Amino acid sequence: MRYRLLGDRQVSALCLGTLPFGTIVDDATSFALLDRFVERGGTFVDTANCYCFWRDGCCGDESELLLGRWLASRGAGEEVAVATKLGARPDPARGEQWPANREGLGAQVVARAARDSLNRLGVERVDLLYAHVDDPATPVEETVAAFGALVAEGIAAQVGVSNQTAERLVRSHAAAAAQGVAGYTAVQQRHTYLTPAPDADFDYQVHADAELLAYAGNRPDLTVLVYGPLVNGAYTNPGKELQVQYRHAGTQRQVDALREVAKETGATANQVVLAWLTGGSPSVLPVIGVSEMGQLDEALDAVELNLTQAQRERLDRARTTNL
Repeated sequence: MRYRLLGDRQVSALCLGTLPFGTIVDDATSFALLDRFVERGGTFVDTANCYCFWRDGCCGDESELLLGRWLASRGAGEEVAVATKLGARPDPARGEQWPANREGLGAQVVARAARDSLNRLGVERVDLLYAHVDDPATPVEETVAAFGALVAEGIAAQVGVSNQTAERLVRSHAAAAAQGVAGYTAVQQRHTYLTPAPDADFDYQVHADAELLAYAGNRPDLTVLVYGPLVNGAYTNPGKELQVQYRHAGTQRQVDALREVAKETGATANQVVLAWLTGGSPSVLPVIGVSEMGQLDEALDAVELNLTQAQRERLDRARTTNL
């Protein structure tokens, strides 16, 4: 395993996402995957207070509760950095249609939801707390102040934001500086090797773009994390259809370049994608989603893959040629 800094904390170069744990992935398998991740040097896990509310019989507590049970049973609270998110949980008072009814990022919601997450996780402090989905109806100043208060109270060691544009992130950092409170040290966006189509619509999700990556590259105190790096298995599983947002005139050229490098290195396309992400500038920290041991081991093996400069340039060229 390789490691990097998240603010002032050292964490593993891969973060294990636990969205399906305790629901889609049963408890025994979830525990086994978490155990293997830690055995192989993983120290960073990611959840949210809304996974997986959309499944029948679920309310969104499930992933945090599963992770809390695992942390307690393994005594792993100090060794493993835990990230969770708030703001995207459905609020019945706002109607039945999600994402319109998400609870948002008002000060009262932030204060309550953070404490609820601590209870489900069984911890006194979360290592990284995200604003999960942007809330344009709430001024960034209010949200920043609420998250800053959680850091001051010791409820969150660090705070971050997910699915927020670069422009909103810049405003949030400025607001934190003006208020003298802790600002966001992490941003988590959708991102992978394939470029989105020019007209791609990810709805409430925000894809990491050149503006955000350039901004992060000039802020060593800001870590970029990315979800969906392996496009739900479509790089290597012929049975998985590539999301429509990544289908465009340049897709095949990019896939061909990826496969060429994979053949040269003896690695899988998934592993090349992860190596490309972690070895780029700025280096990003992938959040990997797995449901089987083989998927986890494949991702963890990618940590040791080093692409040559020529291979990286070839991959980059395939992405930047006009679509």
